[in-house]
Amino acid sequence: MARKGADLKADVKKLKEKVQKLRKKVKKAAKDTVGSGKTAATVSPLAPKNGFPTLPRIAGVEFATVAAGVRYAGRTDVMLARLAPGTALAGAFTRSSTRAACVLDCQSKLKIAAESEDGAAIIVNSGNANAFTGKAGQEAVDAVTSGVAAALGLPPSRVLSSSTGVIGEPLPHKRITASLPELVAGLDDGAIELAARAIMTTDTFAKGAAAELAGEGGTIRIAGIAKGSGMIAPDMATMLVYIFTDAAIPSKALQKMVSRQVDDTFNAITVDSDTSTSDALIVAATGMSDAAPITDLRGKVAREFEAALRRVMMDLAHQVVRDGEGATKFVEVRVTGAADAADAHRIAMAIANSPLVKTAIAGEDANWGRIVAAIGKSGARADRDLISIRFGDLLVAEKGWRVPDYSEQAASDYMKRQDLVIGVDLGLGKGAKSVWTCDLTHRYIDINADYRS
Repeated sequence: MARKGADLKADVKKLKEKVQKLRKKVKKAAKDTVGSGKTAATVSPLAPKNGFPTLPRIAGVEFATVAAGVRYAGRTDVMLARLAPGTALAGAFTRSSTRAACVLDCQSKLKIAAESEDGAAIIVNSGNANAFTGKAGQEAVDAVTSGVAAALGLPPSRVLSSSTGVIGEPLPHKRITASLPELVAGLDDGAIELAARAIMTTDTFAKGAAAELAGEGGTIRIAGIAKGSGMIAPDMATMLVYIFTDAAIPSKALQKMVSRQVDDTFNAITVDSDTSTSDALIVAATGMSDAAPITDLRGKVAREFEAALRRVMMDLAHQVVRDGEGATKFVEVRVTGAADAADAHRIAMAIANSPLVKTAIAGEDANWGRIVAAIGKSGARADRDLISIRFGDLLVAEKGWRVPDYSEQAASDYMKRQDLVIGVDLGLGKGAKSVWTCDLTHRYIDINADYRS
């Protein structure tokens, strides 16, 4: 009997150990999983390996988040950013003809209040895009922005809003305005990561990027966050992006920089060729750095600041592609030798958006014939007998024909990589363009088939 009792105790101990291991696995799975319901997904395999980066605190910017229950249960879904008096604002937005009320409102306000001695604020909700909601859409924007203005003592013209999520459903704006006291009380200059998480929809990881540079008399800091995973195609900017800097720079100069850099960053990415109704990029400069104001756009500091701003924009744009819905491959499409830059862009996007190219990449199939087809359908100038195609450094076709020493095995081996470069040279001129995309997998279908349900 004593022996049986000992065996029982040993069995119980083993069972407890198994339970503990199972709990650890469940805990880890919960940590690595985001979203809810049918669209829940593990973190993208292309996500930054070290997680969300450490971003510098930007003097004059505070953040707060709250779980308002706009659509999601059990997670934050509203972000508020309060900006110091005198903050200069700039932006870029979707050109969709069905753009949301919040986009139209932001565009209107930036025309009249991009620069002011007053403070400013940005409020963002996830879960509901407040798009295609008619008169009620603008009423919801007015209610939210006027509520924020009253809570923070700001003119309504200095409050910008964004909404992201399901299209065509009225925004339950009272849930947001009811949360304003909690948001205002929770404002914190170190809460930028929480802000990045609150604006996520089908994203599998929060996105952030930063840069610093030496100004005249002090350091200038830049920090940005973004959300985006699906409905990612250029026509503005893309998705939702908020970039903050303590630089002292006039709004007109800031806007020039943003407009110059948007085409090679956010307008050079695509996940699925679909442009959102709600895409917005807002850049805020608080002017609270110790560095001297940037006044001459041709000066050394101005050029270095614009280069740093470009790096942050590019980093965030690439993170959006790396979080493309269902993505397993990050792909640069590099076009050279086009008749002009416009043709290079047109061909690059035709390749990047081709479902046949993207599914071949997903299947690790070195089917360069699909690239040839995409070039031909683009509408850009091309001569079949001048085209060269590369996978990374591997030349697979030139002068309109497969290279004599073409190796299917070498091409297939290359396609197994996680980061890929597809190079196309048209042999016509000096036009060049790079765009970034991802593969197309069945997971993309799963996410979007179940998005509303």
